[in-house]
Amino acid sequence: MSFNFSQILTYNFIGNSVKEYLIALGVFLLAIIILKFFKNTGIKKIKKLADHSRVEFISLLIKIIDSIGLPLYVFLSLYLALQFVRLPGIIEKVVSYGVLILVAYYVVRGVQELIDYGAHKIVQEKEKEDKDFDSSVINLLGKILKGVLWGVVVIIVLQNLGYNISALVASLGIGGIAIAFALQNILCDIFASFSIYFDKPFKVGDFIIVGDDLGVVEKIGIKTTRLQSLWGQEIVISNKELTSTRVNNYKRMEKRRVHFTFGVVYQTSTEKLKEVLNIVEEVFDKIEMADLDRVHFKQFGDFSLNFEVAYYITTGDYNKYMDIQQEINFGIKERFEKQGIEFAYPTQTVFINK
Repeated sequence: MSFNFSQILTYNFIGNSVKEYLIALGVFLLAIIILKFFKNTGIKKIKKLADHSRVEFISLLIKIIDSIGLPLYVFLSLYLALQFVRLPGIIEKVVSYGVLILVAYYVVRGVQELIDYGAHKIVQEKEKEDKDFDSSVINLLGKILKGVLWGVVVIIVLQNLGYNISALVASLGIGGIAIAFALQNILCDIFASFSIYFDKPFKVGDFIIVGDDLGVVEKIGIKTTRLQSLWGQEIVISNKELTSTRVNNYKRMEKRRVHFTFGVVYQTSTEKLKEVLNIVEEVFDKIEMADLDRVHFKQFGDFSLNFEVAYYITTGDYNKYMDIQQEINFGIKERFEKQGIEFAYPTQTVFINK
């Protein structure tokens, strides 16, 4: 009995000849070899070129391509090989669905890398402008984009797998509304944090007053903003409240207008009362950051002759403002002592008629 190789090649098995199976196997192996060669050799050469060029974005694309695993290469090779043979429909569906799912998975991973890269670049640029920049909002936006991306891709994959997604989308819509109602307050605070980030009514390090609370902004979070009060305690305010009430930001104050009053005793002579005006002007002449607007003998009080002083200070720093006010007070007190002018204090004189 002679061995006939051509007869073996024509032997039919499950609707395909041995020759067709061998061709499919050859296509499968060739595809695997080409893809592995591209991964092991081609990517390495491109990496070297990218290292020399130092283009960060190209390095990111190479990283995305390099992260593609062997399962996708195997399923792609199987898919190509199956074009040369006829197999039961279930096998073809499994392979095609596997390719679809793996491609979708690696595409999502690649887009996630791009989102992280974009968020990182934005944070870097913002931190150059402001060292105290809070990146929590950018990070949250990145996570939301990733979540939306996964949701869209899952729906697309299910649709391509033959599922009727209309009912699924409708149920997700109803479920989303229910979740939105349940998390209404939290969602309001989150959207308020976006408003604070984009509108920038204040930033970390600013001294603000919100209602009866005042302090330096320590952190702008997703749900709350934290202030360090002048008395030491931490004040936690919801972002929703901050966007729905009036906020006074003293850090952005370029010029502060200040007025204060003081009184001298009624026994002060008219000549010395006029001298008070000159004394105040001379005190302000020695202070660089304070510009005197006016000083007036304002009124006859119950127990004092009252003066009112108004001036501008060219800084929004509260501590600096208090330092300057203190310097003014010391200056006036020192000059009054030299001139023999007495400050008034609450007194009561009783006149008795005999």
